Amino acid sequence: MRLGIIGVGHLSSFILAGLRRAGWSAGDVLLTPRGQGAALAARHGHALARDAGEVVDRCDLVLLAVRPAMAAEAVAGLPWRAGQVLVSACAGVPMARLAGAVAPARVVRVMPITAAAVGASPTVVWPQLPEVEAFLSAIGTLVPVDSEADFETATVSAAIYGWAQALVVAGAEWSAAQGLPPDVARQLVARTFEAAGRMQAEDPGPMREVLASLVTPGGITEAGLHHLEGAGALRAFEEACAVVLRRLR
Repeated sequence: MRLGIIGVGHLSSFILAGLRRAGWSAGDVLLTPRGQGAALAARHGHALARDAGEVVDRCDLVLLAVRPAMAAEAVAGLPWRAGQVLVSACAGVPMARLAGAVAPARVVRVMPITAAAVGASPTVVWPQLPEVEAFLSAIGTLVPVDSEADFETATVSAAIYGWAQALVVAGAEWSAAQGLPPDVARQLVARTFEAAGRMQAEDPGPMREVLASLVTPGGITEAGLHHLEGAGALRAFEEACAVVLRRLR
């Protein structure tokens, strides 16, 4: 199944890197020429279409990764047909805004993150269709949800991913300022966040119990958490999540 991409920008470049890393043939992906399309086609051997119409005409699976305000316009008037799937990675764009424009093709909403480049994107998907599984599995893991409302809530995690990186940077820079070699600080803090995520993802126990197992009374973790809670950091984090969700809705 050939994958076409409409909107070859920042996110698409990371997805393409992940697909190549997973062994996809560059020629199995057809790009629109706008944005980074022509440059990536020349650099990596991806097929290059004349325009979005050719992408739709030649592909069964089409990824839409344009700015949300441009999403409906980008797919309108193209030669969609039965059996095709439009995979929309446009945050905050409801299915209803796209479904009529691409009928009789189906629409799937996804939210990959830039970790797709290293095969580590936990990609939220709704609804889950067999046609998209090979594509999404190549760039990480699928996280299916049961409704569009759940999809919007889950999309907040794409912002949390960026905040987590900000904390990694802050932790590494602080450690380096205390004398730790910068490369050591970077790897240590980054791997620590990775380890925390794996423990919560893979330990079958309740999340709060997994956390509590780390918080020894009178220990360093407890001291730091008490400071964060007293400074309102955790409350501010929850408020930031609510800000993002309101924008998505």
